[in-house]
Amino acid sequence: MIKKNPVEYARSLGVQIGEEARLISIKPMEGTFGSEPYLVKIGNHVTVAGDVKFFTHDGGVWIFREKDPDIDIFGSIEIGDNVFIGYGSTILPNVKVGNDVVIGAKSVVTKDIPDETIVAGVPAKIIKTKSEYYESIKGRKMNIRGISLIEKKRVLIEKYINK
Repeated sequence: MIKKNPVEYARSLGVQIGEEARLISIKPMEGTFGSEPYLVKIGNHVTVAGDVKFFTHDGGVWIFREKDPDIDIFGSIEIGDNVFIGYGSTILPNVKVGNDVVIGAKSVVTKDIPDETIVAGVPAKIIKTKSEYYESIKGRKMNIRGISLIEKKRVLIEKYINK
């Protein structure tokens, strides 16, 4: 079920997921959605790239277990609509990600991210607005999504290999 329909698999764990979501390379053994997947809410039109981790608890309280044996700290994670979470990113508890957000690869999100921002880094910081991002890529964009794989290969080789 996980490879055929990763969204339904995540839902079976208790993750709330909106429409048009893409979950790439979800791995049950590595715990993509942590030990409390029911505390994760993902909006509409969201892509979660491979090796992303959602942590809904603070494991650091381990150091207090001798003093307070039953201690635990939890927090929910909420991802807005139209969000891309880059490869290998980590989202920590008590984080709300706004709408129209890009989280760069390998980022660690430790606090809320406002709407229409691009963040990256450890910890993740705002690097651009959505409109600044679009302006920065306009000269490099290629509108080739509707062409065949053979034609795509030809176009890309011509542009990047046979300059």
